[in-house]
Amino acid sequence: MTETSAKSSGNTEAPFYLPLADEIEIFLAAYQQRLPVLLKGPTGCGKTRFVEYMTHLLYRTDASDAARRAVEVPLQTVACHEDLSATDLVGRFLLQGEETVWQDGPLTRSVKEGAICYLDEIVEARKDSTVLIHSLTDHRRILPVEKQGLILDAHANFLLIISYNPGYQNVLKDLKPSTRQRFIAIDFDYPGEEQEANIIAHESGVDASYALDLARLGARVRNLKHHGFDEGVSTRLLVYAGQMMANGVSPRRACDVAVCKAVTDDEDIQRAILELVNTIFVAD
Repeated sequence: MTETSAKSSGNTEAPFYLPLADEIEIFLAAYQQRLPVLLKGPTGCGKTRFVEYMTHLLYRTDASDAARRAVEVPLQTVACHEDLSATDLVGRFLLQGEETVWQDGPLTRSVKEGAICYLDEIVEARKDSTVLIHSLTDHRRILPVEKQGLILDAHANFLLIISYNPGYQNVLKDLKPSTRQRFIAIDFDYPGEEQEANIIAHESGVDASYALDLARLGARVRNLKHHGFDEGVSTRLLVYAGQMMANGVSPRRACDVAVCKAVTDDEDIQRAILELVNTIFVAD
């Protein structure tokens, strides 16, 4: 089975998102034409939060389109993995008592209801899943449901979004040109120190000075990629460190468990990161 999550229309509070460039304007322009969107960027840099924010913007604050705002679950998020199949996305027949009933998958529900379907880390999914979306990403906007013998026309408000991390994919797990050239692409990266500090402070509740120190730590850890460490550290992990600190854990220990030990098992790199932590949090 696929791992999915759905965002209900009951929540009226906008997710926190700090724009870094013109990604909001580009996405809105794409949505107006229902152009499928590809989000590219490193792990934990805010791609999923951006999708949640844009969903809220489109389905909560646009009072001129009551039908769109009335969608029960406007966002279907699928965390792609190597066992994710086309059946997981489209649906399957299930036994309920003595009856066989059809259960729509997240992609089918989105197509029918006019929701946004977000396939996170699409390159991790099986190839049949990738091929499946082709007919939804050109002028046809259709979804074949072979097990039911149906071809569904996508709802006028349906939008498909996919994401992946081009920096950490090998040749066998890259998007084929036949797939990627069906999407407009928006690049994401980690924010600058001041912007990242604002995000950390807001999301974790840690003091602003500590948030800035964590942002500085993030920038320096990412610079280690020039010395054999390719992973970097996500904004998400820096927020985790801030949350630990906000709950009374010392800064050095919070960074140890949320950054040093979380990003790598290589003891040499852990020591290098810990040295950076000790340099930044001198008095703590």
